[in-house]
Amino acid sequence: MTKPVVAIVGRPNVGKSTIFNRIVGERVAIVEDMPGVTRDRLYNNAEWLNHEFNIIDTGGIELGDEPLLMQMRHQAEIAIEEAHVIIFLVSAKEGITAADQEVVNMLFRSKKPVVLGVNKVDNPEMRDQLYEFYALGIGEPFPISGAHGLGLGDLLDEVVQHFPTDLEVPYGEDAIKMALIGRPNVGKSSLVNALLGEERVIVSQIPGTTRDAIDTTFTKDEQEYVVIDTAGMRKRGKVYEATEKYSVMRSLKAIERSDVVLVVINGEEGIIEQDKKIAGYGHEAGRAVVIVVNKWDAIEKDHKTMQNFVEDIRQEFQFLSYAPIVFLSAKTTQRLHLLLPEVKRVSENHHLRVPTHVLNDMIMDAVAMNPTPTDKGKRLKINYVTQVAVQPPTFVFFVNEPELMHFSYRRFLENRLRATFDFEGTPIHIISRKKND
Repeated sequence: MTKPVVAIVGRPNVGKSTIFNRIVGERVAIVEDMPGVTRDRLYNNAEWLNHEFNIIDTGGIELGDEPLLMQMRHQAEIAIEEAHVIIFLVSAKEGITAADQEVVNMLFRSKKPVVLGVNKVDNPEMRDQLYEFYALGIGEPFPISGAHGLGLGDLLDEVVQHFPTDLEVPYGEDAIKMALIGRPNVGKSSLVNALLGEERVIVSQIPGTTRDAIDTTFTKDEQEYVVIDTAGMRKRGKVYEATEKYSVMRSLKAIERSDVVLVVINGEEGIIEQDKKIAGYGHEAGRAVVIVVNKWDAIEKDHKTMQNFVEDIRQEFQFLSYAPIVFLSAKTTQRLHLLLPEVKRVSENHHLRVPTHVLNDMIMDAVAMNPTPTDKGKRLKINYVTQVAVQPPTFVFFVNEPELMHFSYRRFLENRLRATFDFEGTPIHIISRKKND
């Protein structure tokens, strides 16, 4: 199910990033320390009172040399376009400013629910300063303190009241939903058209010209597929084309609704940092992944070209070592026939469930081959293993001491699982839990 999107907007220095970090809490920390997994956080998952949602920190949207007021206006435009609910943040210390009023005027025109947060109310005496914010005309001001974490509960109580209830998009139960992600101008729209066999999406050589995210359903070899094209940019303009992080935001929304993520790379240009950033989100979301190298027709090739490109991808995308790679040309449809069979295969692997007895036999053999590690004379003992989830396959190892499950041994176990069962294209989650006596 698609999650609601909440955006934090406001002028600079009102504490947007502090509030963002408070709301997402420990989720800001990235579990894996591996090259290419992005560290900056413009967009994240959050939860309040059993309501899961995505949250945008517009303070992280950098717009180059544009004047500050114009930057702020563009940031608010992006948030208004993306969000279902908007947190408008002001500062109790500065009161209402002309810049605040500028954002308010935009929020009025958006007709979207707005919750007013008054930050930097760090002690009870400052509550008297709340009354002036009623003059903004957007409802009750909620006093909060990002520095001390105060008042956020009341603010979020109000936010979740405005969540829409009709975000589910109905598809056939067996439909494979695939999101095409990648930076602008790698050929995502052309690839959608090639898959559909008709011009359903406007194709342009100008990055950022797709107007909206478009879901299209089609059937191939009796399998239903849903293509989620994430190029989606509704407006022209420097802000949308110059802001790399905006393309990350659109990709994240599509990843949320997908089963399989197609990470599309421009074969002519090779791999750049933004490719890794966007791909990292697909990996973190636990989706099945296929790496697609597009524009393969435009490259001068010899007998080593593909092999060299594969080696570059494996080096740059170490966190996607499990993902198959398909080289193709959306323009000429060269090698296009290889893509959907890979999508179907990795989707099946993403759903793969291993019988418990088979799983435990395999782990016993793995431990016999490579004994568990020791630390200060104490050895890790694996008592029992069970698979608790699919999409992605998730395994719980019941052990004597979870802290003895070192990263290197966890990687060994993952490699043995992959060598024994076909998990190509899907991440695997391994959880170590203390066995109850």
